[in-house]
Order: sequence, then structure tokens, then C-alpha cells
Amino acid sequence: MNHVRVETCFAKGERMKIVVDLIRCQGYAQCIFAAPTVFRLHGDEALEFDYEPDDAVRAEVLRAVAACPVQAIKVGWTGEEPQGGGDA
Repeated sequence: MNHVRVETCFAKGERMKIVVDLIRCQGYAQCIFAAPTVFRLHGDEALEFDYEPDDAVRAEVLRAVAACPVQAIKVGWTGEEPQGGGDA
């Protein structure tokens, strides 16, 4: 089982941002189970997500990053490169 460690250090006032490599994404939908207010399916396969979710769902988003079996999700904060996932 792969474990992904995501650093959660950020400056006060910075907003979380999410990047999903939709080429890498295989539609396992584990992100939807981990963070249903942020990730959702449109139709049968198209992933929709909130690019800059509220900080209140930060823990859910980080669980979604860790749950993605193909490491297609990266998370970062405004002003820095997204981290997490693979080399997407």
C-alpha cells in the first residue's frame, strides 16, 4: 500500500489550490469518498472539482490526495507549486 505524505505548512491567508492530472486519473473516485464537497463526477466519468476549496475542508482534501491510487491529485497554496500525488 502506498502512503503519500503531504506537508501542510502554509502562510496565514494563503488559499489552498488543487490540481488534478486528468490524463493520469483513472476514475477510481476515491477522492469523491474522501472529500465529497470538493470532488464529484459529472456523468459517468468526468471528474469535477473545486480548484480552490475553503480551508474548512483541508483535512478532507489531504485525505483525497492520499487516497488516489494513481496519485493524480496535487495540492498547494497560492504562491507555491502544488505538492502531493506523483510527478503529474
